[in-house]
Amino acid sequence: MQHGYYLEDLTVGMQSSYEKQISAQDIDTFAALTGDTNPIHLDADYAAQTPFKQRIAHGMLNGGLISTVLGTQLPGPGCIYVEQQMRFKAPVMIGDTIEARVTVEEVDSRRRRVKLKTECLVGDKVVTTGTATMMVDKKDG
Repeated sequence: MQHGYYLEDLTVGMQSSYEKQISAQDIDTFAALTGDTNPIHLDADYAAQTPFKQRIAHGMLNGGLISTVLGTQLPGPGCIYVEQQMRFKAPVMIGDTIEARVTVEEVDSRRRRVKLKTECLVGDKVVTTGTATMMVDKKDG
């Protein structure tokens, strides 16, 4: 069985990331999976009348990419998602490449919790920021 980092292996400042270019199909699929059919995401004519002038990705799609990093890389398999706070600062457009990045901010050995800074960037622009708390196994159980 694959296992990610154990609590003892995590230190403040550790970082990992995942990149994905967002396509119209990604947005359509996310809408189908979640039921969020807000026309700002799906209807180009509707979106053209908004301040964004085009379809934008669901903010929670960014959250999904953050979850990818947390669940597969840092802390990785074996961790449990406890809490996520997010602030959406800018839209993600079709064709944008999102980098979801997590950085260890705090390790609480007693409670087996790790707090991480979470960000999504398009180029150098932060589009989503927040924090996540994960429950992480100790090596000795």
